[in-house]
Amino acid sequence: MTNVHLVGGLDIAELTFFAFFLFFLGLVWYLRGEDRREGYPVEDDLSGTAHGGTDTDSLFFKPAKTFSLPHGLGDVTTPTANDRDELPTNVLPRVWAGEPLDVTGDKLTSGLGPASIAQRADRPDLDMHGTPRIVPLRAIGHPVDVHGNDVDPRGLPVYGLDGGKAGTVKELWMDKAESCLRYLEVDLAGGAGTVLMPITMARVSRDGVTTDAITGAQIASVPRTKSADQVTLLEEEKITAYFGAGYLWATSERAEPLI
Repeated sequence: MTNVHLVGGLDIAELTFFAFFLFFLGLVWYLRGEDRREGYPVEDDLSGTAHGGTDTDSLFFKPAKTFSLPHGLGDVTTPTANDRDELPTNVLPRVWAGEPLDVTGDKLTSGLGPASIAQRADRPDLDMHGTPRIVPLRAIGHPVDVHGNDVDPRGLPVYGLDGGKAGTVKELWMDKAESCLRYLEVDLAGGAGTVLMPITMARVSRDGVTTDAITGAQIASVPRTKSADQVTLLEEEKITAYFGAGYLWATSERAEPLI
């Protein structure tokens, strides 16, 4: 009886390894269930059937959870796997199965392909104080200016990728939470109003502001904002998608293969 080993060769190192393995396995299982709450469509790969947290899916899908939004913006319940956006109607009919979608009308505002958007809330993004996060400098209550070593874009001409002049920079829009510029407010030529241009898609020099995303004429058709001093989440999505789609559809040369 002196050679009896209740656990054989099991030692602390092995116990630690097994405990970590079981913990990590449980963590992955938990996270894979939680990420179904993020709202993206969770569908069966073969049938396309949407899952939604029913009893049959309880091993993989969590029950709906309600999140209380800050600043009195109400509650949001997820998952939203069965809440789908409307299918686009501005597409050309397919000749054969698997053919890529093509659109009718203005491709830059089509909402398809590189112009796709997410249906975000049609309200401004808010900072920690509950005020609009992205606003023009004129709406900020304290002095904010461009550093003396940088080029101030205000008053400079704005050109498209083809060299066409669209207007001049009227104002700068700042992200108060990140203390950085987000948009240039472009005063269009001929008194056609103003549009926002993402600063990430613009190159600023002493000679002017140039974007390589769209042409000068197309800048005039950038989606507008409802307010002169605010931009909503949905409007930001549409503006960014418009410029992003230009990298494929701004010119006919971009939309065709090189060979």
